[in-house]
Amino acid sequence: MLYSKVVSYLESFTNFEKILSYPYKQSLKLERIEEFLALLGNPQDSFKSIHVAGSKGKGSTSAFIAYILKEAGFKVGFYTSPHLKDLRERIRILPGKEKNEFEGMISRPAFKKLVEREKPRIEKYNRNSRYGPLTFFEVFTALALIYFKEQRVDFAVLETGLGGRLDATNAVNAIISVITPISYEHMDKLGKSLKSIAAEKAGIIKNQGSVVISAPQEKEARNVIRARCKLFQAKLFEINRYKNLKIKLIGKHQLINATVAESTIKALSFYGIKVGIDFIRRGLFNTVWPGRCEILSQHPCVIIDGAQNVASVRVLKEAIKDNFKKYKKLILVLGISSDKDTRGICSELYDLADKIILTKARSIRAADPKILARYFEDKEKYITHEVDQAKKLSMCLAKKDDLILVTGSLFVIGEFKYGKRRFN
Repeated sequence: MLYSKVVSYLESFTNFEKILSYPYKQSLKLERIEEFLALLGNPQDSFKSIHVAGSKGKGSTSAFIAYILKEAGFKVGFYTSPHLKDLRERIRILPGKEKNEFEGMISRPAFKKLVEREKPRIEKYNRNSRYGPLTFFEVFTALALIYFKEQRVDFAVLETGLGGRLDATNAVNAIISVITPISYEHMDKLGKSLKSIAAEKAGIIKNQGSVVISAPQEKEARNVIRARCKLFQAKLFEINRYKNLKIKLIGKHQLINATVAESTIKALSFYGIKVGIDFIRRGLFNTVWPGRCEILSQHPCVIIDGAQNVASVRVLKEAIKDNFKKYKKLILVLGISSDKDTRGICSELYDLADKIILTKARSIRAADPKILARYFEDKEKYITHEVDQAKKLSMCLAKKDDLILVTGSLFVIGEFKYGKRRFN
């Protein structure tokens, strides 16, 4: 089977990342992935897991944790979503042979072999499943867990896909559960209140006596997390402020993520695992996480950031104001998924931008740029229907002392950085 056919096979499964609207509680069934993993011999029980959920910063926090463990000499499975360019970015093992921005990404031959070998078991399960066929994310999660077992990792750091309680990654029994800042997102699926959203995120806390690390939270979310920890007699450690840690990732919000990661690593001492401060410092400083306030070039300065909700846009604005003060004009390249708070995101970005280029990713979920234009009535704005067009236009409009900010969707920044994705 050619690699392209392997990708096409995986894309044949129901992929909720590409579906605009669906019944959340009816569509996601933890029993399905748990039953399938049981048939595989529960590969997730072969290593220690650290599970990360939240609304913003969960990817960055996961990366910080994984890189610290790598520096400490552990073999680390690292599972994230979505991807920027290639599906294989989601499954990584640190340390990797190639020290690039996706260090340790599963190779094409290994990925192809894994899918081909597991295909009969996947299809057999789907024919007989009491809970309906496996979804794309469930299949991918299972493949990652099998791969981590076969590669004999010491730890797996897993970022949730959506929510937490019903997410396929919640099939693991984590020794530490990490909750990054919770804010309003996916309200059509997770609930209209911060309390209901927090309940879904805190659903990863489920093991008696486990350890929980929480980033600073709004009162409603904090109360939900505390109640969940009390129910399961979990040891809860709440981070109230960030430390002045040395990191390469830009923004005060990344210092919060780094502080949460540091606390997570220190909490391993409850399991007899002690990681020295030098390993923690090196891991934090060496962490690479593409697409998060990432500088692509200078003169003009080009920054990409996958801010997908109002809270993330606010911290992005703060990072721009704190770290990039000398630009003359800011040219905003913006594309948003239509299931996001388009009005709220556009409102937050309105005063930041001098010129605005509205665009859309190659995704069925992408919002129409013409609709986004309504929120920028008095601004100098341009409408494009492909990210490549927006990129070319931004380069034409920008002078060497200007700043180009690309944001709104990870799909948009992925296409801006790498071009049209061959494999989605």
